[in-house]
Amino acid sequence: MNKEFKHGLKNGIPIALGYFAVSFSLGITMIASGISAAEGTVMSLSNLTSAGEFAGIRIIAVGGTLAEMVLTQVIINLRYSLMSMSLSQKLEESMSLWKKLIIAFANTDEIFAVAMSHQKSLTFPFMAGLQLLPILGWTLGTLLGAVAGNLMPERISIAMNVMLYGMFIAIVVPAAKKSKPVLIVACMAIVFSCLFRYVPGLDKVSEGIAISICTVLAAGLGAVFFPVKDENENTSDTEENIKKN
Repeated sequence: MNKEFKHGLKNGIPIALGYFAVSFSLGITMIASGISAAEGTVMSLSNLTSAGEFAGIRIIAVGGTLAEMVLTQVIINLRYSLMSMSLSQKLEESMSLWKKLIIAFANTDEIFAVAMSHQKSLTFPFMAGLQLLPILGWTLGTLLGAVAGNLMPERISIAMNVMLYGMFIAIVVPAAKKSKPVLIVACMAIVFSCLFRYVPGLDKVSEGIAISICTVLAAGLGAVFFPVKDENENTSDTEENIKKN
């Protein structure tokens, strides 16, 4: 077995285990939302994005339109385009286009983080090994979760939907505790969501569109009020402070 491929496999094990746990709850949520085990498994095999897939299931569950689905997925998954552009700078120069497309398919947050921390140029065998187990873990977890959802009593299966909100809380709370801007942006998103839920007129907007609007508004205001400083500016500020001292 190729040494680079084995190295990638080893680095992908913890990611695969984490994906299995999350996708198991995803499978249960799918069954509760009226999606079959076969449909859910194919969805996860062809769509390696947790936030995007959870949001997609929610839109399907409430009978959202195709336009709402497309808009929501574009907004949620736009970051992958930026990550792919950054990752492409570390790929070996001789890599062909079709190999780059395969790598782009499974360029998730965790895989991107591990790949960017790799000390050498990224080869296709290494990336294939790194991505293989997470893909299998995500797909297998969805399948087993869906089967478990079918076997569970309906009340328990529906109650398991709380795992979805638990996942989002687990993502947001640690970041919000470390960063005041993240906390404020999250609170703004909650306020906007409540407006679309309870204000007469706004409550007529479909849930998929409301999610998209809340996301854009909260993120846009966060960018305006809490802009991220450019690294060059930070360096200049540091040098200026050193000179003053």
